[in-house]
Amino acid sequence: MLEEVQKVLEEVRPFLQRDGGDVELVEVTPDNVVRVRLRGACGSCPGATMTLKMGIERIMRERLPQVTRVESVA
Repeated sequence: MLEEVQKVLEEVRPFLQRDGGDVELVEVTPDNVVRVRLRGACGSCPGATMTLKMGIERIMRERLPQVTRVESVA
């Protein structure tokens, strides 16, 4: 599962980097929650929650339906 999650993050990473941000995988929990850390501009952006839920989580769940949610950690 970890490798599949990394592959999806590699797909979305260029879009985040274009705006000065990035995403780092922290862990995938036993109940398939993906925990990430938003970095750079994404870490302090007022739209970070929207990026996380409507961007990263949406794509992650489309590609990997077993993922229950994506959440950001500090």
